[in-house]
Amino acid sequence: MQEGLKARGCRQILVPRIEEYNLVDVEDVIRMYQTMQPDVVIHLAAVVGGIGANRQHPGRYFYENLMMGVQLIEQGRLHGIEKFVAIGTICAYPKFTPVPFKEEDLWNGYPEETNAPYGLAKKMLLVQSQAYRQEYGFNSIFLLPVNLYGPGDNFDPAGSHVIPALIKKCVDAVEEGRAFIECWGTGGASREFLYAADAAEGILLATEKYDKPEPVNLGAGFEITIRQLVEKIADLSGFKGQIRWDPSKPDGQPRRRLDTSRAMREFGFRAKTDFTSGLKETIDWYRRNKGNR
Repeated sequence: MQEGLKARGCRQILVPRIEEYNLVDVEDVIRMYQTMQPDVVIHLAAVVGGIGANRQHPGRYFYENLMMGVQLIEQGRLHGIEKFVAIGTICAYPKFTPVPFKEEDLWNGYPEETNAPYGLAKKMLLVQSQAYRQEYGFNSIFLLPVNLYGPGDNFDPAGSHVIPALIKKCVDAVEEGRAFIECWGTGGASREFLYAADAAEGILLATEKYDKPEPVNLGAGFEITIRQLVEKIADLSGFKGQIRWDPSKPDGQPRRRLDTSRAMREFGFRAKTDFTSGLKETIDWYRRNKGNR
């Protein structure tokens, strides 16, 4: 994201860190705005995790994500910023949304249960953005990215998403000579994945060119089952052992794939990174950096 901003001639890029600003605390949010004086805010901060973390911390995920977003938008309005870019989540969509997910279907049901508190907290930022635009003329847009992956991801098993979790399992199993790995669920659920650098480009294009109240999907335009994903990561990482499935664990939402036509139509975004190439780069990054994490 920062590289893309620099390439566009952005003079000053300010990144508040949790050590300085706890964005759940309204006093810290106020102090952040007073100190940094931003013109545009791209709200990327979130408390996130995989299915296990969402099941363990539904209250925390709801509260902290809701409070961060609500306060950043309100204080941004009070400080007179030019634009707010709210980053939502595919977890906001109903559990049984017709595939591909269209933005018009966002309110047609309740989200998948394990992700609902997180998804609904993020979804409220769309409500707030539209309400503030209507009442105050506040320029806030709302983007819905699919699951992201790429170098620099979170590989901590306690809070990682599916791709970094599987990369860690496979690479560690190869290095430790393990005969098998165990994966949650049946492997039958499907997901769509967007390379982080592509997501950053989509967000920046929307920041530059999109100023409407309607939400916009950001995706890669393909779908892969978790079973296929595990086999692909195992192959790319050199793991030759057995893959064992634990059907007592949840699969999560049955299918996920976005309709990305609005992003293409409104601001010309299309993902560029080949999935296999993106996975290779992420695996290589983990191998180079695993000792430092």
